Amino acid sequence: LMAHPGVLSAAVNLAAETVTVSWLAGATGPDQIAAAATAAGYEARAKDAQAEITPDARKDADTRVLARQTITAAILTAPVFLMEMGSHFVPGVHGLIVSGIGLQTSWLIQFVLVTLVMAWPGRRFLSKGVPALLHGRPDMNSLVALGTSAAWAYSVISLFLPGLLPAGTQAVYFEAAAMIVTLILLGRWLEARAKGRTGAAIRALVGLQPRTAMRREGTALVEVPLEDIRQGDVLALRPGERVAVDGLVQSGTSRVDESMITGEPLPVAKALGDPLTGGTVNGAGGLEYTATAVGADTVLAGIVRMVQQAQGAKLPIQGLVDRVVAWFVPAVLAIAALSVLGWLIFGPDPALTFALISGVSVLIVACPCAMGLATPTSVMVGSGRAAELGVLFRKGDALQTLEDASVIAFDKTGTLTQGRPELTDIVLAPGADEASVLSSVAAIETLSEHPIATAIARAAEDRALSVPQVADFTSITGMGASGSVAGRQVLVGADRLMRREGIDISTLSEAATRLAKQGRTPVYAAIDGAAVALLGVADPVKPSAGP
Repeated sequence: LMAHPGVLSAAVNLAAETVTVSWLAGATGPDQIAAAATAAGYEARAKDAQAEITPDARKDADTRVLARQTITAAILTAPVFLMEMGSHFVPGVHGLIVSGIGLQTSWLIQFVLVTLVMAWPGRRFLSKGVPALLHGRPDMNSLVALGTSAAWAYSVISLFLPGLLPAGTQAVYFEAAAMIVTLILLGRWLEARAKGRTGAAIRALVGLQPRTAMRREGTALVEVPLEDIRQGDVLALRPGERVAVDGLVQSGTSRVDESMITGEPLPVAKALGDPLTGGTVNGAGGLEYTATAVGADTVLAGIVRMVQQAQGAKLPIQGLVDRVVAWFVPAVLAIAALSVLGWLIFGPDPALTFALISGVSVLIVACPCAMGLATPTSVMVGSGRAAELGVLFRKGDALQTLEDASVIAFDKTGTLTQGRPELTDIVLAPGADEASVLSSVAAIETLSEHPIATAIARAAEDRALSVPQVADFTSITGMGASGSVAGRQVLVGADRLMRREGIDISTLSEAATRLAKQGRTPVYAAIDGAAVALLGVADPVKPSAGP
């Protein structure tokens, strides 16, 4: 690609099967560059912005094709392997085959089976390796293509034109060609499966976005596919639904769970003019919002791109690997040629047979697959696993430098915590009964949408406490709530609510300070004007985050 007019730089990632190209505008373009890569033996296509953030169905299809080709090659190779190598496992097998159907018939059967292996499963090595060799850029496929073709061609000559070979050198190596194709296909299939599992992280991120949304068209709401939504469209968001695209609230109030973006466990209140992020989850309220970013421009799309870029990034060590691989393949070809010449000149009879075996062995054994794939594959697997755990790497080289880190700072809740507030402490005022107090407080909190209220109500439910009916419930924005429970006035909320109502909380202040230092949120409870309890609510640490 660097030889293509207008190309300034090109970086290939073998594991991700992508190439990133910079070019001069007007001198060339994505389609021309893709055509040049295809002409060189590497089928390529330009990716548009939307394709970058959607799962690649083509790669899934390629994995399925690889599976079929591997299984087909194995089925066709098994009889060939048995005919030629069976005696190594069960003595006398080769003799039985020769006495039963004859050596020539055995070779003919092997020829048919191995030719089928070379023509279909093995064709991928020829279609990519030969053009790369002709363009002066031999690669791993070139080594496999040369090695298997040499073994197959020599065997065909031995079978059909034995007179062209020196006496005593007529032998077939069909099983070598077939086994090489089968084993390398098996490796490619396992590699593709590993890549597919890594891509699950991206598919999970993309899956956060709903497929459809309710768009307002006049006075009606119409369900439309996500790809039909345009910037400026007015969309309706019902309770419990995911936000389709980024936007601004136009009407309604609700609380939205933004933990996928911020890691914060508490839903965020949303009202007129507040921003919404695609993929976040709406609470109990209904909203209408105006789309401000769609498709590849959304925050979620940016996160997906970040993961993909980190997976496709080249680590500093990869530069050294690329330089070695660039010289390694030509060096292997040269060594294979020298090996063949050495055996032909200095080897014992049958020299041609030894030369062929030696040359093919060098080509196959020295294939630099591990060198070219180990580093980028480790980046893909590492960053993909991290994304599954909620950790996004902005740069791929962070994976390499991470081993030198001795201290890691976490500045977001929900990273090491469970992401769901729970009641952790109950401090009672003198003379108060825990079950009675928690039952009364839970009765009030059950009617509130606040996450802290939900945690307290859930604690009462977990303890199988009866929750009485509430009369005259009042939600006090930013402070708490109140109501009448069994004829008694119950007040639940922050210390400023208690002070506003003239309730003395001095007996609980020391405990509140202690809970606050421990990362708890202190919630006061008062009944009939007297403070009865202090409740601590916190987001517990995940068991997996412990030492």
